[in-house]
Amino acid sequence: MNALYWNLSEKEAEDICVLDMQKTPIPTDYFAICTANSQTHMAALRDAVVDFFDKQDIALIFYDKGKNYDWLVVDAGIIIVHIFSKKGREFFALEDLWIRAERVQFGG
Repeated sequence: MNALYWNLSEKEAEDICVLDMQKTPIPTDYFAICTANSQTHMAALRDAVVDFFDKQDIALIFYDKGKNYDWLVVDAGIIIVHIFSKKGREFFALEDLWIRAERVQFGG
């Protein structure tokens, strides 16, 4: 998770939040949630995450290939990355939905 967090950070993802989902009914270990500053940035973040998983030999289950969404998902099974527009992040509020999930902390 540390490498994925820093990969998103290097690509200027905003408000990165990683939730440990292992004690929830969701069949994944982690959610990584971030905000993009434009549609182009959303696509660039998605492509960077897909490339990151490919380089780590982590097979993808699904990822959104479209454009002009408020929410893009990259699902690698044990890790699901949620990339939001600012509007989408506020509307869907995944952190509020999963308020009991532990936030993973990363050192700077």
